[in-house]
Amino acid sequence: MTLVLLGLAMLHAMDLPMGSAPDPVPFPHFPDRLHAFVWFNWPLVPAERMAQVVGAEPGQIVELGRRMGLPKPPVITDGQWRRSYITVIRRNWHLLPYEQMLTLLDWTPEQLAFTLREDDFLFIKLGNLKPRCETLRYEAPDEAARAREDAIAAVIDEAFPKGLGGASDPLFGFVKRLSELPAEASAPAASRFSPRFCSSYFMLYGDPFLETECDPYPEGYLARLAQTGVDGVWLQAVLYKMAPFPWEPQKSARYEERLANLGRLVARAKKQGIGIYLYLNEPRAMPLDFFEAHPELKGVTEGDHAVMCTSVPAVQDYLRDSVAGICTAVPDLAGFFTITASENLTNCWSHGQGAKCARCKERGAAAVIAEVNALVRAGIAQSGSDARLLAWDWGWGDSWAAQAIAQLPADVALMSVSEWSIPFTRGGVDSVVGEYSISVVGPGPRATRHWGLAQARGLKTIAKVQAGNTWELSSVPYIPALENVARHAANLLQTDVNGMMLGWTLGGYPSPNLEVFAEMGRGGDRSVDGVLEEVATRRFGAAHAAAVVTAWRAFSVAFSEFPYHPGGLYSGPQQMGPANPLWERPTGYRSTMVCFPYDGLDQWRAVFPRKVYADQFTKIAEGFEAAIAELKQAAQKLPGKPAQAAALAQEMDVAGACAIHFRSVANQAQFVIARDRLADLEAGAEAADVLLDGLVRVLRSEIDLATRLYALQSRDSRFGFEASNHYFYVPIDLAAKVINCRDLLDRWLPSERARLAK
Repeated sequence: MTLVLLGLAMLHAMDLPMGSAPDPVPFPHFPDRLHAFVWFNWPLVPAERMAQVVGAEPGQIVELGRRMGLPKPPVITDGQWRRSYITVIRRNWHLLPYEQMLTLLDWTPEQLAFTLREDDFLFIKLGNLKPRCETLRYEAPDEAARAREDAIAAVIDEAFPKGLGGASDPLFGFVKRLSELPAEASAPAASRFSPRFCSSYFMLYGDPFLETECDPYPEGYLARLAQTGVDGVWLQAVLYKMAPFPWEPQKSARYEERLANLGRLVARAKKQGIGIYLYLNEPRAMPLDFFEAHPELKGVTEGDHAVMCTSVPAVQDYLRDSVAGICTAVPDLAGFFTITASENLTNCWSHGQGAKCARCKERGAAAVIAEVNALVRAGIAQSGSDARLLAWDWGWGDSWAAQAIAQLPADVALMSVSEWSIPFTRGGVDSVVGEYSISVVGPGPRATRHWGLAQARGLKTIAKVQAGNTWELSSVPYIPALENVARHAANLLQTDVNGMMLGWTLGGYPSPNLEVFAEMGRGGDRSVDGVLEEVATRRFGAAHAAAVVTAWRAFSVAFSEFPYHPGGLYSGPQQMGPANPLWERPTGYRSTMVCFPYDGLDQWRAVFPRKVYADQFTKIAEGFEAAIAELKQAAQKLPGKPAQAAALAQEMDVAGACAIHFRSVANQAQFVIARDRLADLEAGAEAADVLLDGLVRVLRSEIDLATRLYALQSRDSRFGFEASNHYFYVPIDLAAKVINCRDLLDRWLPSERARLAK
């Protein structure tokens, strides 16, 4: 713990982001914040560490948990600990101040600051604020707390007769399964689409080339991806960690080790016919104090960071030479892809503020952004490497994207989000797709326009799609709306794109979805129906194939009711499902990007009226539930080999988890609508009984959904997980939702009935 003690002493010297620092949300269904802390950390943090955080003895922590009905503290492996730090940060965000969070994680302030900023912009996903939590200290429970402990234990006994714990598939159990070599090695036939690359289903985002204990691409997983038609995978690369940073060499400590590990990964993947691509979002912005020593490098400023201006020759040399160094050290690297206008501040025009830079103002966005890509390409050429460069037009402005495409080097491929800007109507409401959609089938006008401009110049083109899952629902390994997936792939055959990125950090599970994209790419006379039948037969056997395809079509029809809007896509509660708590009064918090939905219905729904939003998710849930029932009935009547029957049971579990999430979103929307209406009523109002009875139904439904999802996740650790967010929920969170709903049923609703009685 020496590092942590030093880190605490340094905390005041290093600013960790706080934002507006509001009061944390309440946890009234627990006796106090200490009990909530013990509950939510039980399966993820050793009791000894929890005790150290709050100044208790381990036995006191264990006793608190035992009295609430928690099982024996689990053994937490090193692998689980390394893979779950985001889950730990998120569940303690409203419970602990930074100082205690550092103790909990055994991190220095620098480690936490880097993670919040660079781990897929985690602080943004946490809401750009840190709730101002008071220091949490252990106090022996008083009589009222003891009574509440007993009440919680009684709820658990009733809802979970077999008790909590005892999962047949522990957290991250899927990693071991996916890492094992498949029983039969097979490679798919050649596809017109190449590359077909995706991200690891379980990669750590932060510094993957040093964290070798958590291998993102073990041999067995690579073999399974190859079986589903994948020929490339990608990882994030922070340039100053992969090559010397000339202005502050200490930033590049251990870069040679990272390159050596990258080289070993490239060699291992090559044996499976898979190439490695690096994601570059460069140059990284630097803290303002960096520019006190290097003012000549400074470009546009945002907050406490500024751009290293790419119009400065020294910065250009750094970009070019760093890429050359990577390619020289790893000559078999398949390529790079760039994002030059993302959430991260990089070049002066990356956030559209280039007019504030005297050097970049007159050059314009197109010239600056095309030049960044040209510098990366020049670095590849300087090394003599055959690595490819894919320039992603994400965030490029409509007013200048064509100019940027016209200025790209001739051997750069242009990548564009396939479904971007497709208009549609759902629930009588017009909306437009941004990205991350399986419910709307691409390609759309923006992508086809940009590909056309690139193809006219002779450039290769790449479609960025989400083949497996999307932020429409990321906490399942894939969304089984396979007809939509196959139609998208078939449509792309007509555009003459050369390859595809199969997903961002989500969607890398070796699913039938990935297989369908590869199979459609074989071209010829292959039809959507034929490919679906072929994939279903291969996975589930000829006896079950027709019933599975029928279900896939029904799931696609139901999923096409998704109330898509870019705002609601990120802010809605669909990732959390029934694990998201319910509050009797508005929290005052806005929902955040795929992290904390809170009760922010008006952010979730975006352009959709409140009732329409709830009704659309009801339609999706009902469609999935009906199709699952028909598939189960068909499976009972048809014979099948044991392995195929097991695969079919897992397919129904995936669809069942989807249905639970969608039904819960509808419930949560209905709860907020009724809660807010109830608050406006006065005693004797005629609408009171209808609203109160509706709330009872919703709360009982959420209890049912939470217990069902608890059972699913306990036997299949894939549920609730996404690589860049780790676990959105673990089984103990679903048990907490049961406690939450029972508290509202037993405490809050009776008080509301009494208030509104005539």
